[in-house]
Amino acid sequence: MSQATKRKHVVKEVLGEHMVPSDHQQIVKVLRTPGNNLHEVETAQGQRFLVSMPSKYRKNIWIKRGDFLIVDPIEEGEKVKAEISFVLCKDHVRSLQKDGLWPEAFEVAEKHNNNRNR
Repeated sequence: MSQATKRKHVVKEVLGEHMVPSDHQQIVKVLRTPGNNLHEVETAQGQRFLVSMPSKYRKNIWIKRGDFLIVDPIEEGEKVKAEISFVLCKDHVRSLQKDGLWPEAFEVAEKHNNNRNR
């Protein structure tokens, strides 16, 4: 599969489908990117840890500070505790909020950031 075809399928997957986290998955917010396809994230409970980006997203999807992700926990990880399973865009966040699946801690922080930016 060529790089362009791979990118097309990955972007279509991320933008197209509505993702609902399963019981073992969790929604996290990206705090910073230390490098090597690792991202420091924070859960709704305030826990911070590193997550890894799977190879299918590398060079196809860019993640920046403030983005939201759905991650799968890694049992054997000491520093890297999870792997990214889905990158949430604004439309995904809105639909999760409508469905009542969005963590309240992120809603409060998001409203605070919007008021501060005005």
